[in-house]
Amino acid sequence: MSPIREDLRNAQAHDPAARNAFETFLVASGLHAVWWHRWHHWLWNHRFKLVARVGSQMMRFWTGIEIHPGATIGRRFFIDHGMGVVIGETAEIGDDVMMYHGVTLGGRSLQHTKRHPTVRDGVTIGAGAKVIGPIVIGERSVIGANAVVVKDVPADSVAVGIPATLTPRKKITGSSPAARKKATRATDPGVDVAWTDPAVFI
Repeated sequence: MSPIREDLRNAQAHDPAARNAFETFLVASGLHAVWWHRWHHWLWNHRFKLVARVGSQMMRFWTGIEIHPGATIGRRFFIDHGMGVVIGETAEIGDDVMMYHGVTLGGRSLQHTKRHPTVRDGVTIGAGAKVIGPIVIGERSVIGANAVVVKDVPADSVAVGIPATLTPRKKITGSSPAARKKATRATDPGVDVAWTDPAVFI
């Protein structure tokens, strides 16, 4: 299966507003940003860095999504809505990651070193969340809306609040690891908890 078709199917599986593949292809700005990034990342890695940077800035203008061409992104990455997303140069994103609008994968250092987060496979990051520094977000974890995460998050965890506090996702869902991997917002209470704005608890 081609990467574009794979991304389209993944977007339709995660977006109830997606009526068909053709419409999604035309209007999903999150997909457009990811597709352009893959090309910009290739240019970046083949020493066409200026072209890659200019291209990424043009993409930001058209989509409202800023992805540095140096960032590494895996398969089936989906950004829903997308506006205001920022992904830094040394960020690494695994497969099957879903992200909502207003998310920042940012750095805390001015050094030319690894300074942005690593997001493992199957992670979901809610709207407005800020994940800062060279930390690791473990597999299948969920970052809640508007959470501020500055420390590592173990696999199968839910992180909510400012600063984020952690709850083991398996204790919320009461399901097997295989079931949690396949869970969605509609089927997994551990995921649903993360959509509550943590500001209400402050």
